[in-house]
Amino acid sequence: ELMVVLAVSAILLGLASPSRPLGAVKLLVEATNELVSSLQLARSEAIKRRSREVLVRLEWQPLRGRRGLAEGWLVFHEVNNNAALDAGERVIMRRPALPAGLSLTGNLPVSQYILYSPAGSAKLISGAWQLGMLILCDVSRQLDAARKIISSSTGRPRTVKVTLASCS
Repeated sequence: ELMVVLAVSAILLGLASPSRPLGAVKLLVEATNELVSSLQLARSEAIKRRSREVLVRLEWQPLRGRRGLAEGWLVFHEVNNNAALDAGERVIMRRPALPAGLSLTGNLPVSQYILYSPAGSAKLISGAWQLGMLILCDVSRQLDAARKIISSSTGRPRTVKVTLASCS
């Protein structure tokens, strides 16, 4: 009887122990939640204030740096529709760079900025729908999963768990 109890206990302990580093999972989940909540903040401010609001990478300048939004981001009130922080535009939120172990990449429509119209929809500077996705990955490859944040034409961000192969 004692051997059966020990065997069952060993099996249960084996199932309960994490198979991946908890620190890496925590970083990935926290960064995903921060990005999604920043997108939701920008969208809700656009709707509430009936104005354009932008989430843009910190220190946005064309061809400066290669990390894009991973360098950090701003949410601000957009006055002149250029997706760049100019004098007189009010900053709503500032987020510093992501931890060194994470990368954040996006396809062309959302890699530098996401602009929300007064209706809450995501739009490019040109006025076209801004559809795209951002992929958050653990560059140390300790995890077998990543997160994809999808921006639809309605502006609502949604998160999808994806495999590490999506980070390539």
